Amino acid sequence: MPVEFLTDEQAARYGRYQGDPTPEQLTQFFFLSEADLRLVTERRRPENELGFAVQLGTLRFLGTFLQNPLDTPSVVVTHLAQQLRVEPGEFRKYAVRAATRHSHRQAIIAALDYRDFDGFQAFRLTRWIYAQLALSASRPSVLFDLATARLIEQRIVLPGVTVLARLIARVRERFTARTFEGLSQRLNPAQKAALGALLVLPENDWQTPLERLRTPPTHISTSALYQAIHRIEQIRAVGVGTVDLSDVPESRQAVLVRHALTVRAQLIERLGEDRRLATLLVFVQHLERTATDDVLDMFGSVMNDLALRGEANRRRERLRSLQDLDQAALLLREAVAVLLDPDVPPEQVRSLAFERLGEASLRAATLTVQELASPDDDPAPEALSGAYATVRRFLRSFLLTVPLSGTAGAKPLLDALGFLKRMDEPGGGKPKWTAAPRDFVTKPWERRVFPQKDEVDHQAYTLCALDRLGQALKRREVFVERSERHGDPRAELLQGTAWEDVRDDVCRALNRSLEVRGELDMWRLELDSAYREVEQHLAQNQSLTLTVQDGQPQLRLTAPEVLDDPPSLTKLRAQVAARLPVIDLAELLMEVHAFTGLADAFTHVADGKSRVSDLPLSVCAVLLAQACNIGLKAVARPDVPALTLSRLSWVGQNYVRADTITAANARLVNAQDDLPLARAWGGGEVASADGLRFVVPVRTIHAGWNSKYFGAQRGVTYYNFTSDQFTGFHGIVIPGTLRDSLYILAGLLEQQTRLNPREIMADTHGYSDVVFGLFALLGYKFSPRLADLPDQRFWRLDREADYGALNDLGRHTLNERLIAAHWEDMLRLAGSLKLGKVGATSVMRTLQRGGSLSSLGRAVAELGRIEKTLYLLNYVHDKAYRARILRQLNRGEQRHSVARVVFHGHKGELRQRYREGMEDQLGALGLVVNAIVLWNTRYLDVALTELRQAGEPVLEEDVARLTPLLHEHVNMLGKYDFTLPEEIAQGQLRRLRDPNTLEAYLEQIEL
Repeated sequence: MPVEFLTDEQAARYGRYQGDPTPEQLTQFFFLSEADLRLVTERRRPENELGFAVQLGTLRFLGTFLQNPLDTPSVVVTHLAQQLRVEPGEFRKYAVRAATRHSHRQAIIAALDYRDFDGFQAFRLTRWIYAQLALSASRPSVLFDLATARLIEQRIVLPGVTVLARLIARVRERFTARTFEGLSQRLNPAQKAALGALLVLPENDWQTPLERLRTPPTHISTSALYQAIHRIEQIRAVGVGTVDLSDVPESRQAVLVRHALTVRAQLIERLGEDRRLATLLVFVQHLERTATDDVLDMFGSVMNDLALRGEANRRRERLRSLQDLDQAALLLREAVAVLLDPDVPPEQVRSLAFERLGEASLRAATLTVQELASPDDDPAPEALSGAYATVRRFLRSFLLTVPLSGTAGAKPLLDALGFLKRMDEPGGGKPKWTAAPRDFVTKPWERRVFPQKDEVDHQAYTLCALDRLGQALKRREVFVERSERHGDPRAELLQGTAWEDVRDDVCRALNRSLEVRGELDMWRLELDSAYREVEQHLAQNQSLTLTVQDGQPQLRLTAPEVLDDPPSLTKLRAQVAARLPVIDLAELLMEVHAFTGLADAFTHVADGKSRVSDLPLSVCAVLLAQACNIGLKAVARPDVPALTLSRLSWVGQNYVRADTITAANARLVNAQDDLPLARAWGGGEVASADGLRFVVPVRTIHAGWNSKYFGAQRGVTYYNFTSDQFTGFHGIVIPGTLRDSLYILAGLLEQQTRLNPREIMADTHGYSDVVFGLFALLGYKFSPRLADLPDQRFWRLDREADYGALNDLGRHTLNERLIAAHWEDMLRLAGSLKLGKVGATSVMRTLQRGGSLSSLGRAVAELGRIEKTLYLLNYVHDKAYRARILRQLNRGEQRHSVARVVFHGHKGELRQRYREGMEDQLGALGLVVNAIVLWNTRYLDVALTELRQAGEPVLEEDVARLTPLLHEHVNMLGKYDFTLPEEIAQGQLRRLRDPNTLEAYLEQIEL
């Protein structure tokens, strides 16, 4: 390769034809207009006319000329020869005349208004590359492709591949040096000294200050929370939190952060001074944000645990005192019986009740009922009543360390927290409790916080404020400065001129118009057509029943019929499975690397290079160890240098991380998309999302409770996305279990493969009208599997339309004026999501005010009702649509079954303490499952070819229902040999098994 970062594939395709142009490309680039013909016919010989035309079309198509004209595809030569009415064979005469070709090139460049790549154009391109690097930390290979496209767009003849590659490498190196130098110059001497001290190992200590600060908390308790707050104070004490980094792209900061997170302090110390200081500066600011997130997460968990323990104690106490309550209630029942007795004169009721039951007994019974009976719907006040001594341990540090802000609706709560903060300040001048803000106190808390008119119970007041704070953080009413996940997302939305500059581009990308009237007319027509189609076929729809219950119309669907497999499909599955070669998982990974370059995507965290001996062997071993959950010792071999334990540990720390796993996964997904058999299963436009759950038995703050899935332990959900080609193209780690469908939207926006799924299937997962609206704005179709159809509302835009039997069902009318009033703001929100300015999982913060939807949120929900109604009508009407949703969801569940088999070590439990470790290990699991899918697909295709050649009937409808999610022939236990036969390493395929052997017969019986 000419430059280290350039792949063989990039070098091979640069300025060359990659196969035959498509008919559309022939028409676009190789059609000779009248002006072209006049230029061509100025040449005097047929071979010169044809050669000139070929070079002209080549420049338009490739942006350069071929060194060897005979590399031009014959279809191009024939297409141009037909237009010129000359023989295609004339081109060979032209191809050998170098001087003629060179003179023609200059004429073509002038005629097409192209320019040679001279010193001036190199200077312009250098400036453009600097601008790209200032916006993002693009990999050199990506920058090479972008620069190529830029030159073609600017009508500049492409330079040689080494010229362009070396220019990019040189500019990138200079820019990196300037970036480091610019960041280090923002620090004063004291700050430089403080950052340098982070790398110095104190006496009698085994950790540097940097290693201690970057170690996050692992368990939840009040003492751990106090230590986490102290960690924030230590990070701020470094004194670089106020250094302005707003002009440094987040992607470039992420590169420095990832490096500082993964390498030892000694390696950071060895960096040049400018780079070392820049890395530490960016990393310390990142640490402050993530440490703040850790504190807020722990605060929520501590308050939740206190409430759960208090509620458990409350219930035990209630059960213990239930007999006393019953006795008091029975006595009071006798008193009420006297009151209601018609034979007792009213003036004698009191004296008769006292005479029969005793005044003292009645008063005691009343006090018992008052004490034991709870009048509140919210159990939190009583459950937290004994927690003051616990929260007092961290309250002062928490309020002083975590700066809080929020929406207008959160102002009373923020005032109360400010009051508590002033009460904890040392010295005199503290405010009086009678001056404490009261508006934030909810009704269930009032009786405890204000027992008398001018009296404040300071313990109940404090607990109420912290309880409300926990709720406000969840509802995104309260924000925290310098926080990754709890900051104010409203500031991240496109604003002012930034929005105006990209508005037209965003509308084109979303295929939306700024004029809302046309959009509403389109939705009105779609809704009207959908209602009428369902109503027209209502009588013939055997699966759908329209009933009236309590005066409300309801739709019900019968359970879907089980789709039986035809005998031909059952036979085909057995035939292809019997032919798949038996292989060890280690060999499978190496073979997949041999034809995809899988391991080449893993680059060093520091310099982005991957030039070490036998790196693919080490990378595949680390991936297998993580995916199988067996640890590096199980795959290490002291006799193989690339497989020693120290080498594998070094590769795992420096090469296998989230961004390289994502890049490698994109290679596998793209390779699967190139296979004709995968195209028979789907085109990549449809995907499903589902969660794979893992128990996490180690101490961590990044796991959650769910007794249904994790029993008495904590766990995480690996929410992953499966294409209709059976590949997984993205994954998200979620503590506990999924509660928000916006994680699906986040996955679609963040995925890095060539696939572009537009329709997503999922289980219900708490979807809402807002979720449907956001999906629609971004051009996605959301198709969840419904579990509560009778409870759904159907909406309409046309109030006067007559939909017959569906009139009562669709009686709710949409507020189109609300949509029209906020249409541009909705597009601005969608554009912010599309461009990554705001995260999908935090977008609800921008749509809420005071716990309820803002006007923009209501407008998005109103749009969501249109899309949800269209979805519901299609769902109840189209049996094939329901079957398609079920089929795609089944593919995701099949992937989970294979993933469970792969992830067999440590009883299938995830034993990572930190989020980064979880993401890396589960990302490796998804990558290995994709490798199995790709390997199976290739060999399934070969098996089908063999069956067809043998005269066996192979129906296309059966092929479309095959699955590559097979694993019985893959050995995942006990043997990890990463060597490949020479012919397989060179790209050949293994021989299929003979299905007539005894071994294949026995395996076929097991299947």
